Amino acid sequence: MKITGSDIHLLTVFNSVVRNRGFSAAQVELGLSQPTISNHITALEERLGVRLCQRGRRGFLLTEKGQMVHEIGMALLGSLDEHSTHLAELKGNMVGRLKLAVVDATTSDKNFKLPQAIKRFTETAPAVRIDLSISEPQEILQGILDGSYHIGIGSFDNVGNGLSLTDLYEENHALYCADTHPLFAAPAEEITEDVIARQAWVHRGYWNQQRRKTLNPSERDLFVQEIEAQLILVLSGAYVGLLPLHLAVPLEREGRVRRLPNSHGDYTCTMQIVTRSGSLPNVNELFISILEEVYEANYIGK
Repeated sequence: MKITGSDIHLLTVFNSVVRNRGFSAAQVELGLSQPTISNHITALEERLGVRLCQRGRRGFLLTEKGQMVHEIGMALLGSLDEHSTHLAELKGNMVGRLKLAVVDATTSDKNFKLPQAIKRFTETAPAVRIDLSISEPQEILQGILDGSYHIGIGSFDNVGNGLSLTDLYEENHALYCADTHPLFAAPAEEITEDVIARQAWVHRGYWNQQRRKTLNPSERDLFVQEIEAQLILVLSGAYVGLLPLHLAVPLEREGRVRRLPNSHGDYTCTMQIVTRSGSLPNVNELFISILEEVYEANYIGK
């Protein structure tokens, strides 16, 4: 099968539908009506001779072959985007797209200097379009590999081959409960490590075991993928959880949460930049160099 410009357009529409988990949510991004999007997906299915997805009352669901087509399409579109940037750079122009992805709940951290870096970058390369997404760490890593993102920022576990990391700054976490939790008013001397271990915890699902409760987890423990979701569950008073200090301290001052004493579960994680290994387009290298200047970080290749 020879890939044409029309195929690329159809794959772009399909990619948007998959990322937005349905036709309706993709409308705003694509600027197309739902019937038009549906027609495009049908055209791609006819072109490939496979069923890509199920749609209807049961919602949007990729077929096995649809997942394969999505992965191939992402690799193709990512490669085209990267090569387009390289071609533009041949003329000496800093143009193209810079696709950034960041983990959630970072803006309350004074050490999070991405806004300053973006400002400096846009002053240096005003013709470059920045796409900024909030995503989970594992999705960021996968997105870097398949070309969905160029640069990611977060704290990453289980980084595989083909990726490079830059350490930026430390994010401190501590164990908290809400004002409606039984431990909120308990005397400090009664809050032993054993008492803490018996509580229902809410963990982040993408953290490895090192960052979770070191004692045997309870069947009551929950796992979430976003810090905001974790905070909501802590505020419910039904769970304790490790929260970033920059997020929890303001709530602590308001009397809404309590930092639990005598806990050995407090944790510090390293926030990092992640990119593909090897040479990068000049646009990406420029942004990384600006981030390094902002954080005075040393580049670490893996």
